[in-house]
Amino acid sequence: MAILNVKINDLELKNPVMTASGTFGYGLEFADFVPLDQIGGIIVKGTTLHPRQGNNYPRMAETSAGMLNCVGLQNKGVDYFCEHIYPQIQGIATNVIVNVSGSSPDDYAECAARIDALEHIPAIELNISCPNVKQGGMAFGVTCEGAASVVSAVRKRYHKTMIVKLSPNVTNIADIARAVEAEGADSVSLINTLMGMAIDIEKRKSLLSIGTGGLSGPAVKPVALRMVWQVAKAVKIPVVGLGGICTATDAIEFLMAGATAVEIGTANFLDPAVTIKVRDGIDDWLDRHGCHSVQEIIGTLDA
Repeated sequence: MAILNVKINDLELKNPVMTASGTFGYGLEFADFVPLDQIGGIIVKGTTLHPRQGNNYPRMAETSAGMLNCVGLQNKGVDYFCEHIYPQIQGIATNVIVNVSGSSPDDYAECAARIDALEHIPAIELNISCPNVKQGGMAFGVTCEGAASVVSAVRKRYHKTMIVKLSPNVTNIADIARAVEAEGADSVSLINTLMGMAIDIEKRKSLLSIGTGGLSGPAVKPVALRMVWQVAKAVKIPVVGLGGICTATDAIEFLMAGATAVEIGTANFLDPAVTIKVRDGIDDWLDRHGCHSVQEIIGTLDA
């Protein structure tokens, strides 16, 4: 068996396969299907400072080679997480990472600060694709200034590993990555969902309650792979790749493009054990190609 350990700042992963936020609940929901302690990291669903009801139904729709969602970050808030969820998941023997969202830099920072106090949560993932309520609803992550403002505020109050999740709905994602790196991000993860829509032609209405939603699944993989490759060349901090990963082959492509680790999202809905299958597939490929460590293939794309 090859050595699968990778490192993101001070965060040590037993293998490079993690779960993407919003697709794996709090981990416990999948305990009957997969050994949680064998996953490199579990990124739990988005958490905000205050409770959020999310968007009205319908908020999910199947599309060709993917799915759309506009769930809207429904959650009971960070205090509920700390008091009720954390005690249930703190004993999971792998990295449990909280995805943090907000509507202002102060919201992000306060939410992150409360999570900082939790001993068994070693990292957060900042979702900067959230709308900036003070700037007319434009997502923080679509401008360098907006992205930097969130990371700067959080860095002042959060002292563990900070992964910043980048939006693909931008003109130059490498510029955004450099901006958050300059403000203290320890890593970047990409991509978040692409904006899309689907229409019921009989009703002449969108299949989603708010019209548009985030597209995920195999359809976005080529875009995600290209962006990971661009960002990995632009920053010195580790890159986490995600977007349409369903197989070990998909994951290895991201690793070769420069990702230190990967996240699996939509595929969890199709196969709740996909993370372990991908981990084993990476190990098998490394063995067949005479590689002793996964480190030997990270960033080796000849392009």
